[in-house]
Amino acid sequence: MSAAPATAREVREPVAGACPSCGAAGLEVFHEMEGVPVHSCRLVETREEALAFPTGTLRLAFCPRCGFITNTAYDPALQDYGIAYEETQGFSPRFREFLERLARRWIERYDLSDKDVLEIGCGKGEFLSLLCELGPNRGVGIDPAFVEERLDSEAAGRMRFIADLYSERYADIPCDALVCRHTLEHIGPVGEFMELARRTIGERDAAVLFDLPDVVRVLREGAFWDIYYEHCSYFSPGSLARLFRRSGFRVLDLELDYDDQYIVLEARAADDPESDDPLPLEETPRELAEAVEGFRRTFAATAGKWRDVLDEARSEGCRVAIWGAGSKGVAFLTTLASGDEVAHAVDVNPYKQGKYLAGTGHEVLGPDALRERPPDLVIAMNAVYVDEIGERLSALGLGATKVVGV
Repeated sequence: MSAAPATAREVREPVAGACPSCGAAGLEVFHEMEGVPVHSCRLVETREEALAFPTGTLRLAFCPRCGFITNTAYDPALQDYGIAYEETQGFSPRFREFLERLARRWIERYDLSDKDVLEIGCGKGEFLSLLCELGPNRGVGIDPAFVEERLDSEAAGRMRFIADLYSERYADIPCDALVCRHTLEHIGPVGEFMELARRTIGERDAAVLFDLPDVVRVLREGAFWDIYYEHCSYFSPGSLARLFRRSGFRVLDLELDYDDQYIVLEARAADDPESDDPLPLEETPRELAEAVEGFRRTFAATAGKWRDVLDEARSEGCRVAIWGAGSKGVAFLTTLASGDEVAHAVDVNPYKQGKYLAGTGHEVLGPDALRERPPDLVIAMNAVYVDEIGERLSALGLGATKVVGV
C-alpha cells in the first residue's frame, strides 16, 4: 500500500488580501502543505478511487490584528458536502453523552421549551433532534449532507430539514435559538457568514449558540492531525469572541469543553457589543501569535515523533491500526505519508465500514472485524476515546492490544 504523499514546509511571508474575519490587511503565512485531500469525510468506495482523490493546498495565515487563522489557498469549488459526506460522531457513547449534556445545558439556560430552533450545519440531525425531543421544541435544520432516511426521532413531526448550504434565502426563518455546531470552521468568508446570521436574528431576543474546535490547543500541541482542507478557518476563544462582537452580538459565555478541545460560545444580538470587556478565556492577538510561533517549532518534532512510532512498529513486525476514520485519521496518515506501516483504519460508524480513506487508500473496518485481523497497536485519533476503545477491545477479547492517543 502506498500513500499519496503530502509535503509540508515552514514559511514566513506576508500575503495579499484582507482577513476574512476583521478585514485587516497584513495576513502572515506560517505553514504550508501540499497534496492534501480536499475532503476527508467523504465515503470512498474503492482503494483506487481513494488513492486518486483530488488534493489541494493548505497555506495557513495568521491575522496579527484579530488572531484569526485562515487557509489562503482554500478553494470552495473543490468541495461538495452533498456527495456521500459522513461527518457523524454520534456512534461513540462518549460523544453522545457530550451532545446530550450540551443540549440539556442550552435548554435549561435559555428556557428552550416549546420554542423554534434553527440549526445551521445540522449534519444528519442528531443534535437538533435532541433539542426538539428534550425541550420539547420545533426545529429547522440546514445542511447539504442531511439524509432523510437517517432521521430517527420521536420529534420528527416537529422538524423540517433543508438539504442545502445556509444562505440569504434562509435569512427570514424565525427562531428563538440559532444553533451552529462545528460548521463555522468550514466557512471561508466568516465575516459575511456572521453578518448573515445577525440578519437572521433581526430584532428577536434569540439565543445564539455555537461550538467549534479550539486552535490554541492545536498550535500548542503541534496537533497536525487537526489541520485539514475542510477546515479553512481556525478560531481561538479570543478571535471568535471578537468576530461575534464585530458582527453585532454580545458574548454571554465563553468556555472550553470536551477535554478542552471545543470552544462553546453563547451570545445574543446587541446594539453596541464592541464596547464589552473581554471575557476571562479570551487571549490577545499577541498571545496567539506566540502560539503560532510555538507551532512552527513543534510541528516537525511532533510529526517526527509519530513517524518514529510507525517505523519502530514496522521494524518489530507489529500490526498497527488507527481508530477514527475521519478527518483526523486522514490528516494523520497523509501528513506522515503512511503506507503499509498502518494496516487499516477502524471506526464505530457503520456507514464508514468497508470504505477507504481519501488520499491513502486505507480500508476502514468495524471493531468486530479486529477479531480476525487483530492489531498489536491502536493509535486513537482523539485521545478522549482511549478508554472507550480499550473497553471495546477488551470486550472483543483483545485486551492485550496497546492503545495510545494522539
